[in-house]
Amino acid sequence: MPDLHSPTPAIVSQLAARRFPRWILLLLGLIYVLPGLLGRQPWSGPDLASFGVMLDMAQGSGDWLQPQVLGERAAVQAWLPYWLGAASIQLLPFLPADLAARLPYGLLLALALHWTWKATYHLARRPNAQPVAFAFGGEASPQDYARALADAALLALIASLGLAQLAHESTPDAAQLAFASLLLYACARLASPNAQWRGLSAAAWWLGAVGLALSGAPWIGLVLGMGWLLWSLAMVRSGPRVRGDVWLLVFCASGTLLAALLAWQLELPRRFEQLSDWAAWTDLAHWRRFGRLLLWFSWPAGLLALLTVWRWRRRLGNTHLLLPLWFAAVGMASCWLLDANDRALLLALPALACLAAFALPTLSRSVTALVDWFALLFFSGCALLIWFYWLALQTGLPAKPAANVLRLLPGFKPELDWTLLLAALLGTLAWIGALAWRLGRYRPALWKGLVLSAGGSTLCWLLLMTLWLPALNYGMGQEPISRRIAALTPGSSCVLVHGLSASQITGLQYHGGLELERARRQRRSSCQLLVVEPKALNTLAQTVDLSQWRALRKVPRLRENRDGLLVYLRR
Repeated sequence: MPDLHSPTPAIVSQLAARRFPRWILLLLGLIYVLPGLLGRQPWSGPDLASFGVMLDMAQGSGDWLQPQVLGERAAVQAWLPYWLGAASIQLLPFLPADLAARLPYGLLLALALHWTWKATYHLARRPNAQPVAFAFGGEASPQDYARALADAALLALIASLGLAQLAHESTPDAAQLAFASLLLYACARLASPNAQWRGLSAAAWWLGAVGLALSGAPWIGLVLGMGWLLWSLAMVRSGPRVRGDVWLLVFCASGTLLAALLAWQLELPRRFEQLSDWAAWTDLAHWRRFGRLLLWFSWPAGLLALLTVWRWRRRLGNTHLLLPLWFAAVGMASCWLLDANDRALLLALPALACLAAFALPTLSRSVTALVDWFALLFFSGCALLIWFYWLALQTGLPAKPAANVLRLLPGFKPELDWTLLLAALLGTLAWIGALAWRLGRYRPALWKGLVLSAGGSTLCWLLLMTLWLPALNYGMGQEPISRRIAALTPGSSCVLVHGLSASQITGLQYHGGLELERARRQRRSSCQLLVVEPKALNTLAQTVDLSQWRALRKVPRLRENRDGLLVYLRR
């Protein structure tokens, strides 16, 4: 039970609870969301595979109730994210299909940042989260204190090292992040003692739980929803019964029931099997992988959340700590069950950022300075390396770094894009300005220790998505190999495929403009070309009559690259 008689560990003056300038906060969020949304091609892996599902739906060749790529079910059964991307492609035919599919995900990322801010704000407004009252006044007012902590939580989320790439992809994982943030906000709003518009908050709760279920994480929505419902039932039983509260619980329970049905049909039995696998609990290598991932993926929010647990250890039963702790624990448990999968840990980041904010009123100046100096050295060093290798690639000097980059990207021809260069220069100048502000004299503020972490993370992401965007598109996409295979097609764009992943199939369709069919022995086809994944060679004879085909060549994904596809020509 929380110790309600001990003083809160937060000691905050009114001066330290000042708000972060709103125009800077909005600009920082905009700079974080837009790079990676504009100009980037879908990259190999889940990003390109998810785009293939959306493209199939939008072109009418895929079933909207059975997500698939070229007739085979998608790896993740997530209806809502695929529907959003496919609908955007259909509604915006004048845009490139990959850009149109990413636009809803850019909005979802912006909403995830907003809902994390709102969740922290409502939790910080609770009476037991307020700082110590001073003997002669001067402590922070509840509203200003809550806004300052919410600003800090938003900065902590942006600063998280693992967020940038995964949150900018067009995958169900990015949608799950947004709905987990919405569910956290709705729970924080409903748990507020003076909450208004409780009906809308309950609707947001229902949308968050069902959105998680329809985005490929039904058991996450089920577990989070059940935890909050049990807590709410305990509060109703311990307090005066309010008919409206009971009906709200019934309404929220319907969303949990839907998540439960989807979880049971899709993945809940498999999760129980993983929990009963005692060998995994004693596998030290598995725990080491999980610990390393948690350390770098959630930095600095994870470290600050750990400090929150220690500093507020006498009050962990309070709602403003218990609620984000529950959300973070469920996200980390999901990551552990999926063999330390970073995409599963993505769902814990909003709750960890919320917890991280509550550590700031309790930190000493030395700890705050340590986080600041690490951010200054780490992100400044990363930015310098990004600029150094980019200049070497553009000018050829120094020769050795340029040769090392070109060895990784054989066949790539660097070109100077002045628009991308200007954006990178402006971002670098803003970082220098932030360093000058932070190293100079300034008034104290709760969020000041996270400004450099969030700004440095945003800067490095901006530099990668501007200076290195052409190289990353070339090296991480499927366009080079797709165009080479399309050039080998003899007159017709019809191609048989065997053993290819959904990502490879989408690349051949979208970048190569090829009409693909899956190779089957029972099916007669007039296609003159057959593309095979080398790992599937042992099953090729069971699928096609090899006497009708002759090996043409192996096409590498990048020139002089061992990774490639085998191409056969009909005899």
